[in-house]
Amino acid sequence: MKYGPVEAAFTVYEDFLNYKSGIYEHITGEPVGGHAIRIIGWGVEKNTPYWLIANSWNEDWGENGYFRILRGHDECGIESEVTAGRIN
Repeated sequence: MKYGPVEAAFTVYEDFLNYKSGIYEHITGEPVGGHAIRIIGWGVEKNTPYWLIANSWNEDWGENGYFRILRGHDECGIESEVTAGRIN
């Protein structure tokens, strides 16, 4: 992300709908659809790498409208559906 945030899509599972905080990792439930988001950063918490995501569901959802998802394992397909633009 040398040039800024990137857009991505991932598969939403039932357990994601109950996300409140922490690093999301799909555990249980069926897929309910797809969702487009913006990856704005990354980090590590307690030796667990994560992507920092800006969601569009309002500030009352998740971590003030953001969420973190496991990084490096293509969690829910998020690392397979990334798009970026660059103007020269």
